[in-house]
Amino acid sequence: MSVPAAGLSRHWSAQLARSLRAVQQLPPPPVEGRLTRMVGLTLEAQGVQAAVGDRCEVLTGVGPAIDAEVVGFSGDRIYLMPTGEMHGLRPGARVVPRLGAGDVPVGPELLGRVIDGAGQPLDGKGPLSCEGRSRLMGVPMNPLSRAPITRTLDVGVRAINAMLTVGRGQRIGLFAGSGVGKSVLLGMMARYTEADVIVVGLIGERGREVKEFIERILGTQGLKRSVVVASPADNTPLMRLHGAWRATAIAEYFRDQGLNVLLIMDSLTRFAQAQREIGLAIGEAPATKGYPPSVFARLPSLVERAGNGASDSGSITAFYTVLTEGDDQNDPIADAARAILDGHIVLSRRIAETGQYPAIDVEASISRVMHDIVPDPQFDAARRLKQSLSLYQQNRDLIAIGAYQRGSDPRIDAAIAQWPHVTRFLQQAIPERVSMADSVAQLGALFGEAE
Repeated sequence: MSVPAAGLSRHWSAQLARSLRAVQQLPPPPVEGRLTRMVGLTLEAQGVQAAVGDRCEVLTGVGPAIDAEVVGFSGDRIYLMPTGEMHGLRPGARVVPRLGAGDVPVGPELLGRVIDGAGQPLDGKGPLSCEGRSRLMGVPMNPLSRAPITRTLDVGVRAINAMLTVGRGQRIGLFAGSGVGKSVLLGMMARYTEADVIVVGLIGERGREVKEFIERILGTQGLKRSVVVASPADNTPLMRLHGAWRATAIAEYFRDQGLNVLLIMDSLTRFAQAQREIGLAIGEAPATKGYPPSVFARLPSLVERAGNGASDSGSITAFYTVLTEGDDQNDPIADAARAILDGHIVLSRRIAETGQYPAIDVEASISRVMHDIVPDPQFDAARRLKQSLSLYQQNRDLIAIGAYQRGSDPRIDAAIAQWPHVTRFLQQAIPERVSMADSVAQLGALFGEAE
């Protein structure tokens, strides 16, 4: 049967139109350029058409391609930061943009695995094959769509449960100097906290601590419900940033599956220092103690990704460690973190030196959601304990040298009588887990109150 010429013409015209539409929907081919300069950790290239945040491959011609990310531009020049070693680079090397490099593979296959900032396995358990994809930098959430924090979270630590109660979906900072028990407290919360999934980001810490955290703190059972993203101090600054972003993206994926996630990031300070290295390398002017303004823009963009999702999704309760250099609580990063977090727990060197662990300075710590999620009797008892503790500390020297005479002030007399019980209440052995109910009951019993 023959086809009329007019019908055949219409057929081919429609086919051609469909083909043209398909071609128009395809992304344009990448426009590559050439490497022109290298200063420190920064690469400069010309002719490349790529936006800030895009990934590129630098083809050296003598070995594997070097992965790099666009971190800035000036005129027709772009600045790149490599994610790995830079051996073999030479002038004129080809720089080719990569498509779809801002996505992160996610899925339940990540549970029980240890990966680096690039998503490559570090545990020797074979390659990962995750079908899901998530944005590395995340998608900003409408603040009005977030579910409010209404439920308490049991972290298994008596002082925190009773005095600094954490809400599910809260973001807490753990402020500490070196050697005051920060890692031990993190480990206790990782083991004892009620969560469906634990995501741990070890950012910029010593390499030996990665294995110690996995084996001694998480343990075999803890690792089964955990994902560990490790980007230690010897990684490039860009890889350290990617480690923090990847850990957060993984936590977001599990939250969107309706699960309650515990995100532990150690540390937020190393994340800020990595951004400082990148900012200074591309010529950004330092602002406060050598930190350029981009650092203080990156911090809230990372922290705001945690928290509760929509009403029908899960939550991310996040603990970020903040290193206070020289125990200075007014360090720029510590000060910025306090402003954007939902509370902070301060570990004191003075308390640690007395042998009290965890060395939580209850007076200097606060949970900004506690008054909304705990009953009034618990809140009143916590306030009374703080007052008693503060009163004793204010008169500690007088009491120690015997200058204070009992009976001079009934409030101080009560603080002295309660002091041994208060210090015993705030201490807790590492293998000991104290539930939320027991913590509140022991706090009430401290003042002879029935809860």
